[in-house]
Amino acid sequence: MTHEERPISETPESSRRRAEIAEGVAAVRARVAAACAAAGRDESEITLIAVTKTFPASDVRLLAGLGLTEVGENRDQEARPKAAECADLPLTWHFVGRLQTNKARAVAGYSDVIHSVDRSRLVSALSEAAVRADRTPRCLVQVSLDEEEQEGGRGGAVPDDVPRLADEIAAAGGLELGGVMAVAPLGADPLPAFTRLAAIAADLRGNHPDARIVSAGMSGDLEQAIACGATHLRVGTALLGGRRAIVR
Repeated sequence: MTHEERPISETPESSRRRAEIAEGVAAVRARVAAACAAAGRDESEITLIAVTKTFPASDVRLLAGLGLTEVGENRDQEARPKAAECADLPLTWHFVGRLQTNKARAVAGYSDVIHSVDRSRLVSALSEAAVRADRTPRCLVQVSLDEEEQEGGRGGAVPDDVPRLADEIAAAGGLELGGVMAVAPLGADPLPAFTRLAAIAADLRGNHPDARIVSAGMSGDLEQAIACGATHLRVGTALLGGRRAIVR
């Protein structure tokens, strides 16, 4: 179903929501187009991931109707049932949150791309789970761009550990090395951080030329990410509005 088509059973509330999401998608696509033009890049180089955390599966369906089929989630307990509910849609599921080792088996069962691989134990757990499930998720090394990673922070391997982790992913059964991911440090200009990530990604491609994904940029800093070579953007609020307290 295209965004011009309306289901017969659509309610006024669902019609309003569809219009809100369509407006958000159009605005983000316009920002991406402008940022690509400014950076001398082609829009086809950018994959837009809709981060739907706290939003219901009905919003995922509306996004798919607008042609946005790359979906990101950051909590397994929310992502797993949502992926099951939308199993009839041609979606690519991205796990973008910090991942506990004991959740590896569940996440490997439905995620196509896992953005947050930051330690050896997680590589081993994901490999075992992927082989058992007969799946081959693409894994990204999450890089910490914070000068000092705080306890309970967003995770990420220090830059010096990236080559080793990348080698481990590439050698692991059931996994495919896709590239790198990072979140810009809070409260700082994202441009220097994304510039560092670009250099780390370039070094990684020296040994793993097919690991071309650079996952960087969210609602507030997607322009800077595109300027620094990001290939994948993780956008939530700008597409869907403010976070909701609970999914029903």
